[in-house]
Amino acid sequence: MTTLVLHRGSLRANPYERWLADHGEKIVLLGSAEQLALFGEELPTEAPYLHAEALTDYDTGAHVERRAAELVEEFGVTDIVACQEFDILRAAALRERFGLPGQRPGSALVYRDKWEMKKLATAAGIPVAAHVLLRSAAELDAFADAHGLPVVVKPRQGLLSVGVSVLRTREELADWARDAELLRPDGEPEWLAETFVDGSMCHIDGTVLDGRIATMWPSQYQYALADFRDRKGRVDIALDTADPLARRLVAFGERILEAFGGPEHFAFHIEVFHTTDGELVLCEAASRAGGAGVRDVQRALFGFDPMEYPVRRQLGLPTPTGERADPAQLAGQLLFTKRPGVLAALPDPATLPEGVVKYTTYAEVGDTVQDASHSGDFLAAFVVVGADRAETEARIRAAEEWFKAGLWFKAEPGDG
Repeated sequence: MTTLVLHRGSLRANPYERWLADHGEKIVLLGSAEQLALFGEELPTEAPYLHAEALTDYDTGAHVERRAAELVEEFGVTDIVACQEFDILRAAALRERFGLPGQRPGSALVYRDKWEMKKLATAAGIPVAAHVLLRSAAELDAFADAHGLPVVVKPRQGLLSVGVSVLRTREELADWARDAELLRPDGEPEWLAETFVDGSMCHIDGTVLDGRIATMWPSQYQYALADFRDRKGRVDIALDTADPLARRLVAFGERILEAFGGPEHFAFHIEVFHTTDGELVLCEAASRAGGAGVRDVQRALFGFDPMEYPVRRQLGLPTPTGERADPAQLAGQLLFTKRPGVLAALPDPATLPEGVVKYTTYAEVGDTVQDASHSGDFLAAFVVVGADRAETEARIRAAEEWFKAGLWFKAEPGDG
């Protein structure tokens, strides 16, 4: 029995050899050369890894799926594991091709392609923003005529807020349409336009194990996802168990999962607008764990990694989750995206404020840091716990002040 793992990202954060230590199977790994270099990691060489290799142009290259198919045949692969957004569709296509268990293209596409997602949501009566697939600049103008400004444009299979723009004037619409590649090489539209939804952004995270919801709880962003070059701390906190909005969001998330379906075992991340008039509107949903520190927050809420347990259950291994329940404590995250300059100082981690259960920095003193290129391009990240939302937020704000007080950047030599 051999498992093929398709993996983009840090292997240190996804220790498959530990997750599957009691499995008794061999692991074949196909990863991203760019991501390994980014995290300063090497390919594993010891058991249970039977084979490991990394490819360049991993995110979009057609050669990745071709090589994965060769590995399936060469090593007699019986299962395929894929936890990252870029791998969801290619893994589903490989399972379909080779008759392997797990998520197939039907549900994978719904969670990956925002056009298909919104069509299914609309058919199920789930509110979404007015939207259109863009085939020409004229269609963008017509959409703005019909729905007004601002207009949000996004790639239909994008992630990490890359490419998302809020167009507020006719000049911005014209400039964007002039520069955008609206069609894919196969002639299919690449971009979606949506009406701007005024309100706060919430997200609902959890796991489905053995075909039932094992965990589910909502949090609320205190910032705009697309504004990833701001210099303030980006705060995201779970809602109180007694908050009526939390119960509404849980029920909304249950409706979405029922409509979209999915495999027997998977993590999910659902983003929802809570509008200024109190309505809930689906932004998008993914059949994988949330990015940034969402996994760590979920671990603090429910006691396990939402990426690990679906992998274990997919391969028939036990997961002691018990009955579905509310979180026993609350948690949130504090994120600082990168900013350009030379990192001259960081605060002393020995003086971390109370409640911080995880503190990670993504640059070292002396490094020359570039500006953030996407919403997950972090300088530092905190996970903070508290008895309730108020205590959690107070502790997050204390951590924010602690970090800013000890942080120092200086301009690169030669800058004016």
